[in-house]
Amino acid sequence: MRKIVLFTAVAGLLMSGGAMAADAAAGKAKSGVCAACHGADGNSMVPMYPKLAGQHATYLEASMKAYRDGQRTGGNAAIMAPMAKGLSDADIANLAAYYSQQAHK
Repeated sequence: MRKIVLFTAVAGLLMSGGAMAADAAAGKAKSGVCAACHGADGNSMVPMYPKLAGQHATYLEASMKAYRDGQRTGGNAAIMAPMAKGLSDADIANLAAYYSQQAHK
């Protein structure tokens, strides 16, 4: 019985997002370096740099982790890998939350 209660409590936390919710405000505070190429709100004006605004947070998070961990090597990886190297999982989740909430223009 105790296992069922524990499982239900953990499942509820995970499904509600309460287990590890990303902080968009913290992401915005951390986004200064990103703005040079991707624009202040994630809407790059330079065609070679993708717009981050309005992208799915899970996509942004997976992409940043792939750059950071050396799993993504094509395209702008030579630029992005050093930028992502010092970011924690929480930093990446926060940045992804911030950019996913911005309007794509």
